[in-house]
Amino acid sequence: MFVPLVSSARSRSMLLALTGLTLLAGIAACHRTPGSGVAATVNGKEIQRADLERYYQTNVSSNPRQLSNEEANIQRLNILRQLIEDEILQQHAAKVNLAASDEDVNAKLTEIKARFTQEEFDAQLKSRSLTMDDFKRDLRRQLTRTKLINKEIESKINITDSEISAYYNAHKAEFNLIEPQYHMAQIVVTTSPAQQPSNLQNNKATGEADAKKKIQTLHNRLDSGEDFGAVAMNFSEDPNTASNGGDMGFVAESALHTDAEVYGAVGKLKTDQYTDILPIYESTSHRLVGYAIYKLISREPAGQRELHDPRVQQTIHTLLHNNRAQLLQNAYLETLHNEAKVRNFLAEQILKQDAQ
Repeated sequence: MFVPLVSSARSRSMLLALTGLTLLAGIAACHRTPGSGVAATVNGKEIQRADLERYYQTNVSSNPRQLSNEEANIQRLNILRQLIEDEILQQHAAKVNLAASDEDVNAKLTEIKARFTQEEFDAQLKSRSLTMDDFKRDLRRQLTRTKLINKEIESKINITDSEISAYYNAHKAEFNLIEPQYHMAQIVVTTSPAQQPSNLQNNKATGEADAKKKIQTLHNRLDSGEDFGAVAMNFSEDPNTASNGGDMGFVAESALHTDAEVYGAVGKLKTDQYTDILPIYESTSHRLVGYAIYKLISREPAGQRELHDPRVQQTIHTLLHNNRAQLLQNAYLETLHNEAKVRNFLAEQILKQDAQ
């Protein structure tokens, strides 16, 4: 469920809170006096233990090994930290008048529902045990996070030409391709029902039969002219690429050779074409774990790429922007955390029990 984008567990929890995972949406309720059912409070706003436990059960359901009490509580504390960080963000967004409005929520809801029939949309809600109010609440929190980060972080990032040049000069060897490279994108559907959705629709296949049906539906959407990146963002289940429209970056030809079926399919493509549906197998057991569709964005020959190449400049710009955004997001949330009054009752309980 969690994507390890940064080095420390603390930073990971902060980044996940900032990027808007559905896990973090809408879990606080207001009460005057915290009771035994409260896991934590943020400026008096309660995070319920029942919600924490639900996310915990989802997180560990795919683990074949029974966790010890200590391991289970480590998981719970990590999840609770993420819930706390998200609540801090939500409260600050409201304070600076950046909370998503009813109009924002309704517009996004209309956009999402336009991709489904009413029956399909209702089925999606039912499969995740969500009511319409739950879904709109999650949308509101997600949109609020996006508005806050866009205003407080993204709008302040400016990558200059001199920074791009400096990076290129320091890493010129990285742009000398020793073998052909394939710029690819992918749409992935997995057979594991326990894996968390990582797409805009929070859409997840519930098993092998459902995965096969879903990937065929997505292939049909592509055949009907829908944009590959939009389909990937809305429905792909790969946590590392879905948010980027399925973009895998550049894959070395030698890496493609490790899967003969994928190499054979991609090798026949022309630019902007995509493959048929291909199976994904677990590397050691060769067990079927999902299906994929691959798109060839470009094929690059070996050789040195110069700074004046627009693709080189865009690659460096994206890298520098993402690094700066991550740094600023982490620092921003730390400052908000310093100003918040947080009480973690679960942590207090664990310490008390250990002392007995």
